[in-house]
Amino acid sequence: MSFDVGSGRLAGVPRSGPAPVSIQDELAAAHRHLRAELPEVTRVAAALYDRHTDQLTTFVNSTEGSTPLSHYQVRLAEVPSLKELAASGRDRVIDDLSVLAGSPSEHSQALLGRWGSSFTRPLYENGHLRGFLFFDAEPRAYFTPAVVQRLAVFADFVALLLASSLFPLRMLKSAVQVASRVTHRRDPETGAHLDRMAHYARLIALALAPDHARDDAWVEHVFRFAPLHDIGKVAIPDRVLLKAGPLTDEEFDLMKTHALEGAAMIEQVLDDLGADSLPDAELLSHIVRYHHERFDGRGYPDGLVGSDIPLEARIVAVADVFDALTSARPYKEAWSFERAFGYLEEQAGHHFDPCCVEALVAGADEAAEIRSAFPDAPDATRLREGYGREL
Repeated sequence: MSFDVGSGRLAGVPRSGPAPVSIQDELAAAHRHLRAELPEVTRVAAALYDRHTDQLTTFVNSTEGSTPLSHYQVRLAEVPSLKELAASGRDRVIDDLSVLAGSPSEHSQALLGRWGSSFTRPLYENGHLRGFLFFDAEPRAYFTPAVVQRLAVFADFVALLLASSLFPLRMLKSAVQVASRVTHRRDPETGAHLDRMAHYARLIALALAPDHARDDAWVEHVFRFAPLHDIGKVAIPDRVLLKAGPLTDEEFDLMKTHALEGAAMIEQVLDDLGADSLPDAELLSHIVRYHHERFDGRGYPDGLVGSDIPLEARIVAVADVFDALTSARPYKEAWSFERAFGYLEEQAGHHFDPCCVEALVAGADEAAEIRSAFPDAPDATRLREGYGREL
């Protein structure tokens, strides 16, 4: 088995041409090489861990036949065996997966009957758990010490593949945030708001992904890019962005330019970083440009209608407004979840995509947990006088 570790690719696999290669495609190609040497390993999967919410979320997988588990998340605390594994930092081999027969977890039940044994490796970065790699084989007791030794190089390669896939997203996000803070010396959003709305966006995306043929990597990218939706507001003068009173028609027209300003900024940053070939660069551009479009066509900047608005932008619109409604501002008290849900449902089909609203309302318990996990600082409401009134 041969790997080009320096480039993060399998040796002999062609480099991407005009069309970007997704992490899903990269993993599938790597899995084909692995099976040439270890043919019984018919499933390779990775899940990512969010330590702020304790959520473990499916990310990518390569499976012979149908995929047993996707668009799924679970709290690490609810999976004692994986929690123990994360604490130990050691690999784990299960010789007979039938020992999971009594487990109530969905992920355990999904594996039973198709695979006989498994190998699991926790992934870390700077001492923090980032996720897990899972390898499954149909025979029982397949992962002998000799097989594990041969698998170790492949496991290291997949870990590198995951890191190299996620690093450009972090670099891009950081570059845009630095541009906002350094160039304009202000940040239009509080960190807690951005954290909450990103997690709300992931909650909605997870619910909608199966019906829209979107994979887990897409869900993760919606989550990571959602906080950048309003980056174009760095181009809006303080006299408008931070105005305490109502905006005039002229000021509101100026405020609305932030969607196009943001799209132009993202295009420039992507070009400067040489990251325009990222598989989900277009997703980021969609979020920034279209998150103020309305489902009925009365939004801006392009007046798109219904499904012509990219799904990721429709999701971010609901997540952003929901957090604005349920957060205290200098000019209003925080709305209750019930009142905010009522408003979203009233505006479904007008301002918002009804499916996005339905998904968020159905996830009310998870939304409440997100709200608790990312509270505002005591003085957060006074930092942004009048901000957010363009909703």
